[in-house]
Amino acid sequence: MIRIREDIKQAIADNKPVVALESTIISHGMPYPENVKTAIHCQDIIEAYGVQAATIAIIAGEIVVGLDDDEIEYIADPKTEVLKVGRKDIPVAIERKMNGALTVSATMAVCQMAGIRFFATGGIGGVHRGASETFDISSDLEEFTKSQVAVVSAGAKAILDLEKTMEYLETKGVLVLGYQTNELPAFYSRESGLRLEYRCDDPEEIAGICRTKWGLGFEGGVFVANPIPKEYSYPVEEINKAIDQAVEEMNERGIKGKATTPYLLKRISEITGNKSLKVNMELVFNNCDLAARIAKYYWGE
Repeated sequence: MIRIREDIKQAIADNKPVVALESTIISHGMPYPENVKTAIHCQDIIEAYGVQAATIAIIAGEIVVGLDDDEIEYIADPKTEVLKVGRKDIPVAIERKMNGALTVSATMAVCQMAGIRFFATGGIGGVHRGASETFDISSDLEEFTKSQVAVVSAGAKAILDLEKTMEYLETKGVLVLGYQTNELPAFYSRESGLRLEYRCDDPEEIAGICRTKWGLGFEGGVFVANPIPKEYSYPVEEINKAIDQAVEEMNERGIKGKATTPYLLKRISEITGNKSLKVNMELVFNNCDLAARIAKYYWGE
């Protein structure tokens, strides 16, 4: 049920660095053909460090760890029917021979199965706005209590309730490390006003903390919060205005569940005149760069 590309399988067996990449950003997070260009450039950034990049998806009911260019093009094509797959959806997608784009939770779960310790993404899911009424909380957060994977992201997605997301992670005992920052980055912007408990100023220390955590036998992952570079950071008030408008329109349309994040990202991009799309791409590239450097230190390279 899992096909791991041979060079990635060998790297895992030899304790060489591998960084996973999710596929939801390809099929649901960005328009075509920017999604293809972004996915391939992410791999190039990681591989420039001598680290294997493993983009993960489900193709015709088979989990594929290490998509090739044709497979990336296939799931990126708007004509291809692709299910958005969280952890709970994996067995259904396999049994029904479906194509699936993996979210953070599903990617972490597959990383755990395959033996991959590091994963670069855009932003993690979290507690949605209004969750006190809807109980809408991403399974990404729960996955951090299960899979021994370090996830490098530009914070939680700014469309979420960031304060409640951090409280949830704290309650679950999830380790959050800020890379060269004292506060949680807010995806499009570097600032959220939410202070982090631990700051790490170099990737080698992050690798050491991960090694110690898992060496002690602790379950669960590590959330590495990596702010978008200053030159791409979106002004907080401006992006919040766009987010508020998109959320209001989404609620008016009655959009819920899995459809919320793709709708909001697309609508925010429209409201900002595609500026947010450029920001989204740059923060993902930045996370790939950091994840590759951490992975190299972790495996002693």
